[in-house]
Amino acid sequence: METVAEKVSRYEQVIKALLTRWAAIPNLEPGIRDRLLFDETNHRYAVISEGWNGRERIHHIILDLEISGGKVWIHADNTDIVAAQELEAQGIPKSDIVLGFRAPSVRAETEYAAA
Repeated sequence: METVAEKVSRYEQVIKALLTRWAAIPNLEPGIRDRLLFDETNHRYAVISEGWNGRERIHHIILDLEISGGKVWIHADNTDIVAAQELEAQGIPKSDIVLGFRAPSVRAETEYAAA
């Protein structure tokens, strides 16, 4: 049986690999790059796009995930992939994935964890 610490460590590795793959995809806009943000102490992970498009500053959250209470919370998923499905494909059960960007009342109606 997997301990909570082992589960968190495994989830952390899955998340880091997913975000690293995502950030490695070249941005189609010149002057914009995707950056990884890993806060291992607080189990918070993100990919942001940043740079300049002419005179406009670009700074957008692409993916924002957190491990909390033994579950993976997806706080933002602004991609054309579905992060929840990617996590599930890597062995994280739906019962441990929370669509945190959805209202609590809506989460209860999804196939993923409500909280």
